Amino acid sequence: MQVLRLFDAIDFQLNKFGNKPDVFAAKINGNWVGNSALETQSTVNKLSAGLIKLGISGNDYTAEGADKIAIISNNRPEWVFTDLAVQQTGAILIPLYPTTNPLEIEFILNDCQAKYIFVSNDEMFQKIKALQGNIPSLKNIYSFDNVDGCTHWSELTNNADESSLQKVIEIKKAVPTSHTATIIYTSGTTGTPKGVMLSHSNIYTCIMYSKESFPFEDRPDVRALSFLPLNHIFEKVITYIYLYSGISIYYAESLDTIGENIREVKPFGFSCVPRLLEKVYEKIMAKGKELTGIKRTLFYWAVGLAEKYDNNIDNGFWYNLQLKIANKLIFKKWREALGGSVEFIVTGGASCPVHLLRIFNAAGVAVYEGYGPTESSPVISVNRKGKGGNMFGTVGQPINGIEVKLAEDGEILVKGTTVMDGYYKRPDLTAETIIDGWLHTGDIGVFVDNKYLKITDRKKELFKTSGGKYVAPQPIENKFKENAFIEQILVLGADKKFVSALIVPSFNALKDWFKENGWQYTSNEQVIKLPQVTEMFQKIVDEYNHLFNHVEQIKKFELLPVEWSIETGEMTPKMSLKKKVVMEKFKDAIDRIYN
Repeated sequence: MQVLRLFDAIDFQLNKFGNKPDVFAAKINGNWVGNSALETQSTVNKLSAGLIKLGISGNDYTAEGADKIAIISNNRPEWVFTDLAVQQTGAILIPLYPTTNPLEIEFILNDCQAKYIFVSNDEMFQKIKALQGNIPSLKNIYSFDNVDGCTHWSELTNNADESSLQKVIEIKKAVPTSHTATIIYTSGTTGTPKGVMLSHSNIYTCIMYSKESFPFEDRPDVRALSFLPLNHIFEKVITYIYLYSGISIYYAESLDTIGENIREVKPFGFSCVPRLLEKVYEKIMAKGKELTGIKRTLFYWAVGLAEKYDNNIDNGFWYNLQLKIANKLIFKKWREALGGSVEFIVTGGASCPVHLLRIFNAAGVAVYEGYGPTESSPVISVNRKGKGGNMFGTVGQPINGIEVKLAEDGEILVKGTTVMDGYYKRPDLTAETIIDGWLHTGDIGVFVDNKYLKITDRKKELFKTSGGKYVAPQPIENKFKENAFIEQILVLGADKKFVSALIVPSFNALKDWFKENGWQYTSNEQVIKLPQVTEMFQKIVDEYNHLFNHVEQIKKFELLPVEWSIETGEMTPKMSLKKKVVMEKFKDAIDRIYN
């Protein structure tokens, strides 16, 4: 493979697909506005030139020596323009989640000594401005929107001249593929953020291995929708897969408008976290409950069929015939709600409930689960298109071009060009994580049929009861989350006599249940204390406990009145649960369980 730099994607586009009118597109004043390949190339080069005139440089092309530029913004074309432009100068982009808390922002910007930061809007500007006095390296803030008191990013592009543009051409040629393209700080679920150093070579080879494995064909005639934060390496990698495949990228206005944007853009695919699929499914089921008569009967008949679906098992002529009818009568409307053109949805970042995979795939919406941490750029495995390439409940086969093996304790180890260069300024952590070239992921897994990788738990999340028995909480949590009444769950029991759980009910499901029974729904806080609710959840717990060994069974639980979220601090931006935070916040509930 000839390894390219990430910023070579635009020249590649022009050479292979010509001047596409909508390499990127965003909604402006109610209309979708595209950026052509030539416009993108010109904007990116001008922004690089403006940065070079500020003195920004790759210096000695080391992670320590190169200048750092940060960005905190929602998904939009300007995000990628900035990414490409910074890369072309040899500097290193430091992406931040818009939801990152001020203490972490301050730590990250000081740790990398960021010289400039790009922000999307006034809210982000105020967030950074309040910290600016504590970040000595930060020289200026640039905004994409017009914001009072903030320098607009166009001042940099307008500052480009022939001399600086010529310099960009010369500097671009000199940037080696081994140079760090980005440092991504992973907050994880505990501890200080760690800066993962990923080179052009790391990310580019991951792009090409993923493109070949999934596969992504060249499709200059289709559109993809982007809404997962670009700060996350998975959305960044899939962006470059689209660019190197000629696929147009349309940016959703916000998470609240995804449904509307999908119907407008009619994407052929998108990436998401399982939580979004759960929300889509909940909306579909809520509409189903509003139906009456034969329509309601048909709806639940179709869902019942879908729950039995398995793409690797032929359920026979009668089942297949019924599924065809269900697709024409019911599932066709589901696909229309997703724009009518979706050929794939790739999901990752957390385990996807198997019943969702069955239902969406049965409905003709192909959902493929994948896996990989930031440290592997990130893709390690993905379920693939084509016969025999997809197994529900697994994260698919390892992508071509890398080696994957299991340690004696089941930890997933990875070796290859996609493995990070290390943690920025943390050789101690790097040495603990990469041993003899093998990345130790911290995830525990097994191979199903010697082919499909299945994640069974996080190594650090295995706990031992006071009786000395090991418990893996993740499979228990995943199984319980299949129930429509359970929104979130945390399984506990480290050094305790028995296993317990904190459960956040699905309050929409509870409201419907109350309505069906003719009961008055007051508030979440009051409802979870009612005996009929406690009894109903006890029945759910008893039902699922039979699926687990005696030591793994949930003996007691507490219902909580509020959903865990990024905003309230219990979830990471990747929608992973911060178990330590939850345990501290709800210490009283845990004490009630064990006292």
